[in-house]
Amino acid sequence: MQKPPITKYRPYPVIDLPDRDWPNRVIEKAPIWCSVDLRDGNQALAIPMNVEEKVEMFKTLVEIGFKEIEVGFPSASDTEFHFLRRLVSDDLIPDDVSVQVLVQCREHLIRRTFESLEGVKNAVVHIYNSTNPLQRRVVFGADKDQIKKIATDATALVKELCETVPETIIQLEYSPESFSDTELEFSLEVCEAVSDVWEPNSDKKIILNLPATVELFTPNVHADQIEWFCKHLSRREHSIISLHTHNDRGTGIAATELGLMAGADRVEGTLFGNGERTGNLDIVTVALNMYTQGIDSKLDFSNLNRIREIYERVTRMDVHPRTPYSGELVFTAFSGSHQDAIKKGFSQQSEDSTAPWEVPYLPIDPKDIGRNYRAIIRINSQSGKGGIAYIMEREYGFNMPKAMHRELGNVVNRIADETGDEITPEGVLKCFNTEYIDIREPLDILEFRSERIDQNTVEVWAVVRHENREHNLRGTGNGPIDAFFHSLEELEIRNYELLSYSEHSLGRGADSKAVAYIELKGSDGNKRFGAGIDTNIELASIRGVVSALNRLIAG
Repeated sequence: MQKPPITKYRPYPVIDLPDRDWPNRVIEKAPIWCSVDLRDGNQALAIPMNVEEKVEMFKTLVEIGFKEIEVGFPSASDTEFHFLRRLVSDDLIPDDVSVQVLVQCREHLIRRTFESLEGVKNAVVHIYNSTNPLQRRVVFGADKDQIKKIATDATALVKELCETVPETIIQLEYSPESFSDTELEFSLEVCEAVSDVWEPNSDKKIILNLPATVELFTPNVHADQIEWFCKHLSRREHSIISLHTHNDRGTGIAATELGLMAGADRVEGTLFGNGERTGNLDIVTVALNMYTQGIDSKLDFSNLNRIREIYERVTRMDVHPRTPYSGELVFTAFSGSHQDAIKKGFSQQSEDSTAPWEVPYLPIDPKDIGRNYRAIIRINSQSGKGGIAYIMEREYGFNMPKAMHRELGNVVNRIADETGDEITPEGVLKCFNTEYIDIREPLDILEFRSERIDQNTVEVWAVVRHENREHNLRGTGNGPIDAFFHSLEELEIRNYELLSYSEHSLGRGADSKAVAYIELKGSDGNKRFGAGIDTNIELASIRGVVSALNRLIAG
């Protein structure tokens, strides 16, 4: 990297727009969406999609709700051409969907493109040429008038060729490529000249696509560009202003959202942001951003897992685990404080699906997009008691006493520290069983029965194994637990105080089990919880006592 002063790069000049309105606007409705997955996204793949994969992707885009889908560059290759013909021959294009075809402003390519459109009901013919100073000088060696003439000649040819496909409704889209790096006045001049030739009206609007072909500046500057263009365009009411942002600076989503606030009507992008270099706009994120603000995006991502699976399979690309909404880990909390807040949020969230969504750290209900609650909280050494208690309750039905949360949390975190790995929900249950349920040394209960003698007295008989020897015990007390404690005095097990007792069912029906939670304090002041499970609630409580005693004895 160059040492200061940095002369190799220069800041992009700000736009002179003192009366800008976009900072005070909000997005109130969905734009016109156009997926460019099958063109812009496809050309960015190391292994482009074959025709069958393109067909599957096209069907998926239609199911999501896209009404405009760029299907490729049919004049560029036979594969692109035959894919569009396949869509037509198999009648795969719904009547309310427009297919978009991209073509450079070159005569033979435009003519070939129109050959591909035979039988298409609705089409957007998207022509473009580079307009920015660098490409004018380095690539084309052309002046502004020559660049403008390329655009107007192509427009005139498209207008002429519309007569060759009389059954097709053609809409023209023009892109001054690299709008982001073209003088605003010249971009406007070229677009005005194209509109003069096309002659748009209220029934035949022109799409003027203003691409951030390379993202060069902060999103606010992009918004200024879009608002300046909208305010100076002479046929604004007959024009659809379209955005096509790339993500070179990592702010393509923000630039698009601000561009919509600045007056744009339409958005081009791809699922999960696949595209050249750092990618295109991620339409999934922008659409779901709108949804979380109470706006109907007009796109259906209610089964986002399936959409992601199809995308990853046909593109051979992976969705990053931290990709908003769709990434594997976006509904995962490792932080203990986050886990605790999420658990409390879920416990207080209304079951009414129309009630406001208010769960900390989760801006959207994962269920709305087909995500699994199971993945919301995972456990590692940084996890807290709230997340572990959430797993035990949500996954397995154990509603542990609050004081027990920290105790189990310490056990799980110790295991996570020792292994250095994440602990799955199954792993959390295993820790619970190992620590509380399966602990049978030095004391184990083999048989137990009780009988009430009178209103204040219960007698119990128990067979236990203590230090590898079986013992028949008998005791009386004011209840089964008290009587069992008295029976243990025969084994010199005494001076333990019952601090708390709770129980609940682990299921429904006659064969459901019960779990009992017992907290004991020893003579040395130490406290431990125990847990017992059995179909008989009385025996579950005795197993809980034995569990707590073994844990206290073990220290």
